[in-house]
Amino acid sequence: MARTSGTETREKLIRAGEEVFAAQGVDGAQLRDIVRIAGQSNPSAVQYHFGSRGGLLDAVMAARQERTERVLAAGLARTGGDTGPRGLRALLTALVTAEATELRTERGRRCLRISAQLSHESGVRTRTPHPTIDGTVYWELIGRLEECLARAVPEPVRLERLDLALTMIGAAMADRARQYLAGTTPLTGEDVFLADLVETTAALLRAPLPTLETP
Repeated sequence: MARTSGTETREKLIRAGEEVFAAQGVDGAQLRDIVRIAGQSNPSAVQYHFGSRGGLLDAVMAARQERTERVLAAGLARTGGDTGPRGLRALLTALVTAEATELRTERGRRCLRISAQLSHESGVRTRTPHPTIDGTVYWELIGRLEECLARAVPEPVRLERLDLALTMIGAAMADRARQYLAGTTPLTGEDVFLADLVETTAALLRAPLPTLETP
């Protein structure tokens, strides 16, 4: 039997991790299933190559981030410096367009289902990015989105809305990916879905501030 290199084994484990994390959930995934699907005989293969379940999950997300970063960088370069409503929509369009590239492949669809489970770990609310997105174009875009809201929305509400908006985009993409993986037909075509997601997210971010009645 031909021996495989460490790099090849890591890639097999990452691919298997994508499959199992998407199917079983981030918290419910069984490492033994990942090792088996990756064709490894060592039951500790994940720990050996990644240190832990979390290390493998970070590697899965880093590979997914690398794919979308290239598209996002090009989209961000075209947005200009407008911080008004048009600029906000341009930034959201760049983000949604980049995320939608993951819908093109089965691997990407699985990764969308995984990343939606991790949106609470982004660090938006504390401005402390998760290591996998620190220094990325994605984190830069989040900062640009906040600039668009800085004058109209106070900081605590602004950060909460940004976190909710990113969670909504992730959840919408994950649900679309689920439908594609299951072979079901979505209610809307993809062009309508993506355009509506941009508009819905923009509306959430720029919604009027609530007026609280004093007792």
